[in-house]
Amino acid sequence: MSRTQGKGHARECRDLHTRLLKCTLEVEHSRAYWQRMATYLASAASIPTAKQAHEAYWFGARGLERTGILLTNFRARFDAFPNALQALASWAEMPPLTRRLICHWHLQLSDPLYRAFTGRYLVDRHQRAPAQVSHPLVVRWVLEQGRDRWGMATCIQFASKLLSSAHAAGLVASVRDPRPLTWPKVDDWALAYLLYLLRPIEIDGDLLRNPYLASVGLRGDLLEQRLKRLPGIGFRRQGDVIDLTWHHADLGAWAEAQFAASTPKLAGVSA
Repeated sequence: MSRTQGKGHARECRDLHTRLLKCTLEVEHSRAYWQRMATYLASAASIPTAKQAHEAYWFGARGLERTGILLTNFRARFDAFPNALQALASWAEMPPLTRRLICHWHLQLSDPLYRAFTGRYLVDRHQRAPAQVSHPLVVRWVLEQGRDRWGMATCIQFASKLLSSAHAAGLVASVRDPRPLTWPKVDDWALAYLLYLLRPIEIDGDLLRNPYLASVGLRGDLLEQRLKRLPGIGFRRQGDVIDLTWHHADLGAWAEAQFAASTPKLAGVSA
């Protein structure tokens, strides 16, 4: 497979942490962060402190402590990856379904537990009949991942946060047990963004086989059919050899090409 993903550049987070316990998917607060940061990116001004963001009502009436938690998490989710914040700040007309997918993938990048939960565990559960999950099952799974790292109370809290985030991302259809699993619709904007985002990042897997695509049901023939008509990326297969060509230098260049006008140039939702 042709890849330009560079070693020594950004990489997905691989160290277990507990940030999810204080900050779940937070789609609308993420959107507010992108919009507010656009001003700082354009002016090269100093990044604001939590106090400054709180006083400017970045996240509405959230208190100073909560504002600090949101900033810490969003910097880990978005700022840490090349050109992501630049692209998101320029993407003014993002469809709501796309917005939650962007937040989902960035949470995956910054949280290995959420990545394993959505990119492997839930994908495996999809293969069973009925395709569903429950809070007790997720608690058991978290206990296995923690390997005595966390007590039962923490694992129960983790299970709740994982399920609520997956529900907000469109992967879990209900907040009550048993919870049916769903595949969200992925439009061409979201898919192209993800591939350009992952291109320079060191990840587990490769650009076409990874937890990010698997978590939304894009694998194998279905993914290849999407790639054949995806603007901004060229796809060709010859036997076992896959070649990807890129029409833009990086995610920032892709975003500039797509969002220089007031409306995106890519197609809408594709099947």
